[in-house]
Amino acid sequence: MTQFSETSTPEQANLDAIISSPTYRIAHEDHDLLNSNDMRGVRMLLEITKPDLHLEAAGIESTIIVFGGARIVDKDTASAKLAQAEQRLSENPDSSSLKRALKHAQHLVDLSHFYDAAREFACLASQHGQCNREQPHDCSSHVIVTGGGPGIMEAANRGAFEAGCRSIGLNITLPFEQHPNPFITPDLCFKFNYFSLRKFHFLMRSIGAILFPGGFGTLDELFELLTLRQVGTKGSMPIVLFGTDFWRRLVNFDYLADMGLISDENLDLIHFSDSAEEAWDFIRSRTRAEPEAS
Repeated sequence: MTQFSETSTPEQANLDAIISSPTYRIAHEDHDLLNSNDMRGVRMLLEITKPDLHLEAAGIESTIIVFGGARIVDKDTASAKLAQAEQRLSENPDSSSLKRALKHAQHLVDLSHFYDAAREFACLASQHGQCNREQPHDCSSHVIVTGGGPGIMEAANRGAFEAGCRSIGLNITLPFEQHPNPFITPDLCFKFNYFSLRKFHFLMRSIGAILFPGGFGTLDELFELLTLRQVGTKGSMPIVLFGTDFWRRLVNFDYLADMGLISDENLDLIHFSDSAEEAWDFIRSRTRAEPEAS
């Protein structure tokens, strides 16, 4: 109920109520309206348009997608986590959960070389596509784009950052706390609410993709990319799976072909690599500066 002093006239009180009413707000300044279920389509349109406008203004011609596990860290961090796990287990040697935590920490040390490889790959691609780092808008092809989070995403953004080049981060709102890594170019970091529209922007300017070991999110992106390649939506975009032993053990692509669930030719959609330099040479040899229509 609107409060007014005893000296206020009924007309003044009613005018105050009019001005403070949500219906009197300009529509695009009405946050309650914009966040309502009825405006979901408007919010989705905004998530399509805003990043596109900024990427266009930044002169981003083409991108290379880097996917991989958020839990993979650099060797020093992994070694520190391992030491913590060993200490905790020594204090409670009969704990089955701590034994499993130690095993996971040991695996993270083994996986840490993928962090270095993603960092190196991003450096190579960025230096090629942003040859004029004094005027980055003059040459902005093969720009690294990641999910903007930790792990392999951080490594790729870091590789571009250390090369003095720009890179993109497409972050997502999650139920748990999520922050962008500190190596993304500030005006090329975007936050999404809808996974589907984030995927749209991953693909919109992409001319190549490299996937490092990861979990459900990485697998989700992998099979979406392969499906788009299979049906011809992304033309001849190269897809590199980095870490041959990991990927061949995780997914038996040959079995899918043997069963007739994919064609033998579909196996050629995938290129396995274990070297950042070789992976970059492969993608570079099969990409153009301009992205294909999506």
